[in-house]
Amino acid sequence: MTESQNYPKEVPAQKQDKHMGDEHEMKPQPQYSAPWYKGSGKLKDKVAIITGGDSGIGRAISILYAREGAKLVISYLNEDIDAIETEKCVINEGSQCLLIKSDLRKKNNCCQLIKDTIDKYGAIDILVNNCGEQHCHEDIKDINDEELMSTFETKFFSMFWITQYALEYMKEGSCIINTSSVTAYSGMPLLIDYTATNGAIVSFTRALALQLASKKIRVNSVAPGPIWTPLIPSTFGKDISSKKVSEFGKDVPMKRPGQPEEVAPSYVFLASKDASYFTGQTLHPNGGKIVNA
Repeated sequence: MTESQNYPKEVPAQKQDKHMGDEHEMKPQPQYSAPWYKGSGKLKDKVAIITGGDSGIGRAISILYAREGAKLVISYLNEDIDAIETEKCVINEGSQCLLIKSDLRKKNNCCQLIKDTIDKYGAIDILVNNCGEQHCHEDIKDINDEELMSTFETKFFSMFWITQYALEYMKEGSCIINTSSVTAYSGMPLLIDYTATNGAIVSFTRALALQLASKKIRVNSVAPGPIWTPLIPSTFGKDISSKKVSEFGKDVPMKRPGQPEEVAPSYVFLASKDASYFTGQTLHPNGGKIVNA
């Protein structure tokens, strides 16, 4: 198939009232299964934690990790229908999956996530910090303290806490992959606080990579561009008449939103021995936007 047959160049206007969004309500459904991707055992018997793994990019990562032989722990906030579907996808790939419903904005829950992983599998080889939250505001004065704190707790504080706890069990050859965003490099005026968290994630990735290099634990990040995930209709679709959703992704050189299955291979690469000389780096699946960083 040609690219135009595989991936839609636009999506219809739509809204979701539930914050974070539900993948099963999106039209069209994001493409996450990557039927063209053939597993080759790159992650065989590895134990991988993926936060925010129930939908969007997290679901696509979970499926490819399972296809490569990893055993999964998937944490999610409250999107039960999406999480159960992702669990089915992982099991269909012939792998194991532990679903953990948890609010990672709370430090104790981050600690419990690691404890549950060790109780289930006895090891942690790959940590993917991927959970996200964003709120759309045209004026910085409209960002209230509750939203500001929640965005940082979800995107950055949880990443920090989970990494702290996970490192007690991670050994030489383990790796950490953090989800940032193109907004850390190009900015996004409608997402001031979200953009700030992604800048923090990039800096955190670089500093931690330097600290852990002597322990031979690699730390990298992925900074996706406009990807069709539940965050989009739930963030930008509050007003069904708004063009923010229907025009999503048209401002990049490829003139379309990306799909989760187009991002997930970056996470496979960074988790595998193929990336043995990569640490402190960021991959940019963003439809052609040049970031020069």
